[in-house]
Amino acid sequence: MFTPSPSRDTLANGLRVVTVELPHLHTAVVSMYVRVGSRYESAADNGLSHFLEHMFYRGSARYPSSYELNFAIEDVGGTLHAETSRDYSLYQIGLSQRHLDRGFEILADILATPRFDDIDLEREIILEELSEDYDEDGVEIASDEISRRVLFGDHPLAYRITGPRDNVARFTTDDLRRHHQRFYGAANMVLCVAGPVAHGAVVEAARRHFDALPRGATTEVSWRGQTDGGPRLEYVADPGSQTNIHLAFHAVPETDPRYMAQLALLRVLDDGMSTRLHYRLCDQLGLAYSVGASIEPLHDAAVLDVDGATSHGKVTALVGNMLDLLREFRDSPVSDIELAKVKRRYRADVEASLDDSLSMASWFGGASLYFDPPGLEERVAQMDAVTEADVLDLAQHVLRPERMVAVVVGHLNAARRAEVRERINDWR
Repeated sequence: MFTPSPSRDTLANGLRVVTVELPHLHTAVVSMYVRVGSRYESAADNGLSHFLEHMFYRGSARYPSSYELNFAIEDVGGTLHAETSRDYSLYQIGLSQRHLDRGFEILADILATPRFDDIDLEREIILEELSEDYDEDGVEIASDEISRRVLFGDHPLAYRITGPRDNVARFTTDDLRRHHQRFYGAANMVLCVAGPVAHGAVVEAARRHFDALPRGATTEVSWRGQTDGGPRLEYVADPGSQTNIHLAFHAVPETDPRYMAQLALLRVLDDGMSTRLHYRLCDQLGLAYSVGASIEPLHDAAVLDVDGATSHGKVTALVGNMLDLLREFRDSPVSDIELAKVKRRYRADVEASLDDSLSMASWFGGASLYFDPPGLEERVAQMDAVTEADVLDLAQHVLRPERMVAVVVGHLNAARRAEVRERINDWR
């Protein structure tokens, strides 16, 4: 039923080319994944990967201004999307099949010959972006970033993706060129094209446009896998109308054989309004308008997040009920009804991904930076094989106090902070 099977080749310069042929679609996506992000940086360079991603928009040898570059892409119906994460950086253009060669030409020019013009103007834009995570006094209020800093300690996985303000304020063009030269070699990249394309034609176009990229070297980093004693609570005062609660757990990475059981756990917890998190805390107890759970997957680490926001007076109740709900997963298996629903919805989502070239590029291209991703049939089979016992075992491994960080950002008096701390400490 799941017909797409990726085809792979490697060019002479080390660039890996992955093609996902989806003949039923009308548009294709060209994605370049680069093994660089905040975890590859030193403290002095933290934020440089993100700054460099911004600077690619400023023009290249063939398109010497941001206007000319964006006009060229938009002129063929495309839009340049770029993002930086902890594990990778992504550059992506979606466009019609008939403009595929043009998309290759533009993307290759961006990545190989950036001009690094207008650095001070782009610096101001990035500083504005950073302002979203700080209050008026310069105190960080982004609970997800705070949780990573506490979870990962002195490891680069704790670094902010955007970096600290001081770094952004002092980066120079020489810094950008050094970072570009170190990480943007062909051997450190994966080019993935998904859509109504033929693998042979994609490889030929890649060879024509990307052969000029220097080989470079594949970069390596690792997470030591250690967790400190917990639970740990981080409180940040913020005079907003609500308090945000963020629970973060060291979880198992995508390459761990228990990862599919972890996805099943996540979906029992939060995959629709009938799942436990929303139904219990919002629908039945009225403790919040919205709560959510998610996983940040990395190739050698992962974080399971549960978060919500509520009025200050309900914070203790929301924290306590969140923890009670998570304890249920440790104490007893999920029901067969819940697990059967998870498997049906997972299959439906995989089927829907066949109509989404972005999803196909992300799975078969992005994952290929670090491991050979299984096919769609195998993924569904893996989920179908998950048992209630598997989910219980995973929950007992991940949902442990020593693996948890709780971040509370809001306006709580001393008595209420003490109540929250007591509830978290009691979870031991």
